[in-house]
This record gives sequence, C-alpha cells and structure tokens, in this order.
Amino acid sequence: MGGVGRRTGASPVTAPVEPSFSSAADVTEKLATTGYLADEATATATFLADRLGKPMLVEGPAGVGKTELARAVAGATGAELVRLQCYEGIDEARALYEWNHAKQILAIQAGRQQDWDATKQNIFSEEFLLARPLLTAISRTEPTVLLIDEIDKADVDIEGLLLEVLSDFAITIPEMGTVVAQRRPIVVLTSNANRELSEALKRRCLYLYIDFPDATLEREILGSRVPELPQSLATELVRIVGVLRGLDVRKKPSVAETIDWGNTLLAMTGGDAARALTRGKLDEDLIARTLGVVLKHRPDVKTALRELKLG
Repeated sequence: MGGVGRRTGASPVTAPVEPSFSSAADVTEKLATTGYLADEATATATFLADRLGKPMLVEGPAGVGKTELARAVAGATGAELVRLQCYEGIDEARALYEWNHAKQILAIQAGRQQDWDATKQNIFSEEFLLARPLLTAISRTEPTVLLIDEIDKADVDIEGLLLEVLSDFAITIPEMGTVVAQRRPIVVLTSNANRELSEALKRRCLYLYIDFPDATLEREILGSRVPELPQSLATELVRIVGVLRGLDVRKKPSVAETIDWGNTLLAMTGGDAARALTRGKLDEDLIARTLGVVLKHRPDVKTALRELKLG
C-alpha cells in the first residue's frame, strides 16, 4: 500500500466511480475468461455495482460461488483483491486499523529528550499505523476489489463500522484525520444468511442471491474446470450431485465439490474417466468409495448410501 490515501479534516469528498465493465454482456464475457460462468442475474448485478459504485451483497448457500465471484471480478478487471474474512468477535482493530504499540513504546523510549507534543505527533503517524483490509482497500489508488466475506458471521456491531466506509468510502482516524478514497473499490459482501443483516447495511447495497446452478449450467462449469471429463460422465455426475442436494443432509455438496469429484474420478480411473461408467451410469462402487469428496459429515454419507441403495 502506497500510503494511507488522502487525509482531510473537512467533510470527505465521495471518491469517483471508474467503471470497469461496459455492459452486463461485457461482465459475462470477461468473467468467463477467468473460468467463472455467470448467469444473467449475476452479470447484471455485477455491472450495476461497478457502474453505480455501490456495494453488492451476495447471499446464498455455502459453496455456490459467492467468494469466487469476487475473485473472478478482480481477475477480469486486473484489480487487486483485498479480503476481510469475518468471524465471530472480529473488531475494529482487525477490520480497520490498529497502532503498532510495541514500535510506539520503542520510539517513546528513544525520544526521551523530545517534548511530549513532538513525540505524540511522531508516534501517531503513518509509520506506526497497521492498516487492516478496510483501510488498505480505501487507501489504494490502483483498481481494487474489496471482499467482505461471510459478513453474517461477524457481530452486529461490525456493521456500524462498515456503514461509514460504504457510505462515503472514508475512514476517520482520530489521531490523523479522515482517510478518503481516491479511487472507489468494487465492494462485494457475502453472506450465508446465518443471521439477518441490518436494514441500514442492506440499504447501502445492491442485492444478489446465488443458488445452486441448474444442471445445464453446472455441466458447463464442470466442463470448463475439468475439460478432460467426458460429457456423458459430467452429465451423470451432475445428476447424482443434484440427487444428493435433495436429500436431508447437513451440508449440501457445493459446486467446488462437484469439480473435486470430477477430478477424483479422473484420478481413480487413471485418466480414462469413461471407465467409471457402466451402461451409462456411474459405477456404484466408485460412488460409494468417493462420497467423502462431496459429503463431509458421517451422517450425510450414511444417508446417501441408504437413499442411493449403495450397500
């Protein structure tokens, strides 16, 4: 990070919007170059977030590609991805910034001959500031995608910290003034909807819900990520994953796990994935032996074995 951006004591001036996409179709085309196949709703929401300079709140089940969307946008636009991973108990020091207290103490000890005003001005300067993801993203002058991942895992209080950032794209540091973004980042917030987010935060954002893809789109995704997989096997694999998602399981298989399963079948068959099919169906023994790739809880595996009649 080249500094902490423009500082001002006056009301912050909203950072200009510098769009990266010319249309929703342009979003689809550019994301596809990164391997992300966006449907119409995703492409439209991403285009509007970029064009209007508004944060995009992306909700949906775990494993449908919410985080991957932010990575794809960064890759498609040549931007740096700055990620704030949320968790229970995350606080301002981990989200915004904190002071390097150890370095400050050393500076105070080394500057005992200085008067306190001079020392204070020195230790509360950029040299002693530890920028966390929000301040890092706001301070960058290069293209940036700010990913605020799994916001629903954070405490409600953290949303108050986000409101200032998402409203004016500015962060106030009492000892230094207000840091104002010189270039507005593309902001993506993701949520698994484990708790209801505040209305104030939702009002700041465009909203996108991503569900598990339909069979056609998932086959396309699988084909793009595991091109060595025969189409007939990809079709059968996607069908079985769809069946597994319809079962009463604790964790439904994600798209990433569908891709992992495709790679697993290639590995298990020595690269000749067609051997995994018997009369057009995926070999039952092979399914049973590799269920752990897509189901990560023992009761889920037992449910699948029972419902699929695999032993």
